[in-house]
Amino acid sequence: MHSITIISATNRPDSNTEKVAAYYQSVLKGLGVAANILSLKNLPESVLHSDLYGKRSPEFQEIIEKYVEHQEKFIFITPEYNGSFAGILKVFLDAIPPRLWTDNKACLVGVSTGRAGNLRGMEHLTNILNYLKVNVYHNKLPISRVDTLMDGSGSFMDADTKLVIELQVAGFLKF
Repeated sequence: MHSITIISATNRPDSNTEKVAAYYQSVLKGLGVAANILSLKNLPESVLHSDLYGKRSPEFQEIIEKYVEHQEKFIFITPEYNGSFAGILKVFLDAIPPRLWTDNKACLVGVSTGRAGNLRGMEHLTNILNYLKVNVYHNKLPISRVDTLMDGSGSFMDADTKLVIELQVAGFLKF
């Protein structure tokens, strides 16, 4: 079985998104499933001006090979940016050859410090992933007020949130 790639879909340093991604990785590890985290803050600066248009930098090619090319399942942790998701995620998706996404599976998690848990952003992302022929798992999890649900080390303190994450992950593994 291939490992799962968890995409921390922001390039913001020290983000709650990255903490949520690490939490998902720990849940998967507890189930005996390998998962790598790709934080979009680690994309090379060339991604916007050359990699996006097919002129591959060695750094971006390495990211494609490690996190996308041989994967079948992805978990997107997407923070809310202006009623959608971060632009860096769209740049990343556009810079990857579409054939590498075809017939893969995705699980979506929306993260916000507000009340909606990035519901709109997850819907936007669903449409884009469907266009790329990615099968999106139906259980999309909005995590609202994430800053109040986690402690300083990035662990969820709220039992209900932990439970819905565990249920989402278990369902996605069967998907």
